[in-house]
This record gives sequence, structure tokens and C-alpha cells, in this order.
Amino acid sequence: MKKMSTATKYLQKDSHRFCVAPMMDWTDRHERYFLRLISERVRLYTEMITPQAILFGDKKRLLDFNEQEHPIALQLGGSEVFQMTECARIAEDWGYDEVNINVGCPSDRVQSGYFGACLMKEPALVAKCFEAMNRVVKLPITVKCRIGVDDQVPEKALPNFIEKIANAGCEVFIIHARKAFLKGLSPAQNREIPPLNYDLVEEMKVRWPKLKIILNGGLETLEEVTKRLSKLDGVMLGRAAYKTPWVLSIVDNLIYGEQEKNKTRKDVIDMMVNYAATQKSLGVPVKSITRHMLGLFHAEPGAKAWRKYLAEEASGLDAEPEIIRHAYFAVCEAASLKTQGEAA
Repeated sequence: MKKMSTATKYLQKDSHRFCVAPMMDWTDRHERYFLRLISERVRLYTEMITPQAILFGDKKRLLDFNEQEHPIALQLGGSEVFQMTECARIAEDWGYDEVNINVGCPSDRVQSGYFGACLMKEPALVAKCFEAMNRVVKLPITVKCRIGVDDQVPEKALPNFIEKIANAGCEVFIIHARKAFLKGLSPAQNREIPPLNYDLVEEMKVRWPKLKIILNGGLETLEEVTKRLSKLDGVMLGRAAYKTPWVLSIVDNLIYGEQEKNKTRKDVIDMMVNYAATQKSLGVPVKSITRHMLGLFHAEPGAKAWRKYLAEEASGLDAEPEIIRHAYFAVCEAASLKTQGEAA
């Protein structure tokens, strides 16, 4: 008998209410730990990892995460059924809360490996992978897709894709509300040039009210987020969460209704100094951590001083974790000088 998305403990009503997108070279373990200090409730995703890398590479380096990162999902980019199934088993054993199948990345490397956005043309194969993975694990298997690719008509391609995967048992679809063009546009251009179609994503929720439909693509402000949450089960922020991370500081209260914690940037900085010290003792350069923190003071007085100090002082392999605290002092000094100048 086919397993349900068994783990109701992983799929509570608001499990995907607010997610941070998987982003290559960005959402590594250090970035996720940093974001978790800012919000306790947002759902975090790893960078996309191929099954081959997991099965034949350094599993510990690729898969390890801090226990504080929960809830955390592993995103897989692949289409070979046996490999995807084995990786789902490994993810469950490793303690992940979800495995997400990437059907949205448009890069040439992804296409040559036959996964990512090109699989929008192969819903039967995606369904086959889903069924095999879902059969062997209890944690939920989810799908992140586009609304279509190349010459597909999204109004036809997206519902056809969802129907086939939903019939296989999938209950959660994260939809980047743009087409992907597999030739002629770079991955960066594919995040900007194809027009957004939020209405089509919302139509999928109307058509399949029992499915969880999560919107991704182009969302930048919490005002936009709350507007879309009135019609959908969740949202996923990408670059906005990375470049302006402090926006997540009010998510637990605004989106989840939790009591405000009144945590400050200084609180997060103190915890990151401790984290960086632990990581440095394990051989991790401080710059591998601080590179994710550059946006912490975005649009605040002293933001430039913060970025400049971290970029310059954390660049060497001998940089110490206390540099993070010193960067905060630079922020305070710059903000004070700005205030004095305005008062003069």
C-alpha cells in the first residue's frame, strides 16, 4: 500500500507558510544557521545537490547541518529513479525534514544532466521518481517547478504537470511563477526576463484546493507576501531573504502569530561570533561565514561601513571571529557620525 505523505508532523497546516529558496552558492550551512538565528519558523532549503554527488562524494561535507536549522529540506537535482530513491533514504537517515525535487533550474549543466527545468517536459518521469522515493521514506517529498519551459503554454503545461505528479501522491508544489527558456537565456536572465504570472499559480490552488501551493519568484517585501498568502498556502523568498536578511526578523510574529522576541542585530552578531569561533576550530575560514552576513544592515545607517569592514578584514585565512563584532562597532561609529552630521 502506498505511503501517504506520512509525516503529518512534517506537514502541519503552516509547514510551508514562509520558505527561503534553495540558492546555489548561497544557502550553505553557514547561511542557513545565520538565517535561523533571525527567524525560528521559516523553512530552510539546501543548495541543489545531485544524487551522484551524494552517492559518490563526501556525504558529511554535503549533508551535515546544525540541529538548530530545523525545519530543513534537502533539494535534489536528478531524474534517475534508483539514485533519487537512495538519496531520499539517506536524507531521512541524516535527519532532514523534507526532500524537494528540483524541476526548475535552467542552467546548461543541469540540462546536460537531464534534471531541473527540462523535466517540465517529462512529468511522467518526475512522477516515477516521486512514487519510488515516497514509497521508501516517511518524510515528505515535494516538487519545485516552473510554470513551463520554452514553447510550452503555461496554462496547459502547468496543470498537466501538477495533475500527473499529484496523482502519484505529491501534496506540495513550490511554483516559480515564470517560464524558463532553456536556450538563449542565462540562469540569471531566467530569474528576471520571463514575466511573472502569479494569477496562474493562484488558479492552481483553486483547481486543487487540497494541495499545498507555494509561490516563488519576484517576491521582495512582506507586504507582497501577506497579499499572496491570502490565496495560497505559502511563499518562498530567494534573493530578498539573502540580500536583506533582517526582513525575516518579523516573520515569526507577522506570519506565524508568535510573540515578538525583540531580538536585535547585535544579539545575532554575538551568536555568530560564537558560531564562527566553533567553525574556525574545525578549519572553516571566517570569510566563509561573513560573506553571508553582508546584508544584515541593509538600508540602515552604517551599512556601508559594515560591508566594507567585513569584506576587508575577513578576507584572510587568519581572520578571527571577533572581526564580526568589530564590524558592528564600525557600524555604530558610522551611524553616530551620520547622526551628528545631520544635527549640525
